Amino acid sequence: MRVLRIAKESFIALAAHKLRTFFMMAGTIVGIAALTTILAIGKGTEQRVMKRVESFGPRAMMVIAGGGKDLPPPDMNVTTLTLADAAAIRDEIEGLETVTPQAWRFNMDLKHGSHQSQAVVWGVEPPWHDAWNWYPAAGDGISDEDVATLARVCVIGTSVKRDLFDNADPIGQTLYVNKVALTVKGVLEHRGTGGMGGIADFDNRIIVPITTAMRRLMNVDYVGAIRVVTKDAAAMSAQAQAIRDLLHRRHHITPPQEDDFRIITPEVIAQLVRGTSRTLSLLLSGLAGLSLVVGGVVLMNILLISVSERTKEIGLRRAVGATRRDVFQQFLFESLSVSFLGMFLGSLLGGSLSLALARFTPLPAIISWEPFALAIGFALLVGTFFGVQPARRAASLHPVEALR
Repeated sequence: MRVLRIAKESFIALAAHKLRTFFMMAGTIVGIAALTTILAIGKGTEQRVMKRVESFGPRAMMVIAGGGKDLPPPDMNVTTLTLADAAAIRDEIEGLETVTPQAWRFNMDLKHGSHQSQAVVWGVEPPWHDAWNWYPAAGDGISDEDVATLARVCVIGTSVKRDLFDNADPIGQTLYVNKVALTVKGVLEHRGTGGMGGIADFDNRIIVPITTAMRRLMNVDYVGAIRVVTKDAAAMSAQAQAIRDLLHRRHHITPPQEDDFRIITPEVIAQLVRGTSRTLSLLLSGLAGLSLVVGGVVLMNILLISVSERTKEIGLRRAVGATRRDVFQQFLFESLSVSFLGMFLGSLLGGSLSLALARFTPLPAIISWEPFALAIGFALLVGTFFGVQPARRAASLHPVEALR
């Protein structure tokens, strides 16, 4: 009963000064909302990393033309990789399942009848289908004969099918890529969207024999990347180093010269994405922590002002039998009540913001139990730490002096 009476007195005091109570909890609301949102984004980013690694291929590597350390933007103007490099990797590196070069161009003009569109055109070899685990849903894929004869054939994505052929069957039909006529021999399985921002349309593409792409469509003698799939994921690091050493010899690169290629593995992708997410999370976590500290300081100062304003009330309570402990507990309970109410409202705000980010922006956000557990811990910490001093001051008031 004693605890219930103290709690009742605390709630009556808080309800009597609603605006002051709101200002006391404002910092906690902002801090908890920010913390909830940050953890939701972090959880979503982790899930996106795993999906990206899975879609990239847990046993796959990409040797990409051009130097540097970051993930490169695809650039077919870099001329440092050739078909001969791909053949050397295939012949000299042990334990590889698939090695297939790729050439591409973005935004190439497409036409069929009165329909026009643009898509990325990929020049590939037959192992491309196995390397990316991406096969025709209808018709046939690129064959060895297509590559050997520079065949004017293509396999299209579902977005290209929709844009150029509507609901008609495209197989056997002719489309034009930059005025070069190609016969559609297949339609790739639907893959949807993805990429760094989650907005790249994987199905807006055409694949053609790599010889056709290089000689008839792009007029180049180099490739943009080489897709490598290893038989054993555990051997990937050693194989990546072996490929690096091989290309150093072939390209005559000696230290301190910079590599003119990059080797991208699932671990590299995961580290880069996690690193970016970690930096953002640390920054936002610092801001959330600062908001909680500022909120706690505001709470403490407003409670100290409240103690001064309620001196006669405290003196009267002491005069009719309330102990110092009762007064101390009441003001500490008020501090904790404000903190936990701020925690509840902040969690609601943070959860709503996380759902809005996931729905209306490319940012991934997944709500889990962790931010709510942390919110309870922070509310308890802030309410206790910053509520002790006002509670002590209220409890230390002499009843006679307080009544004057």
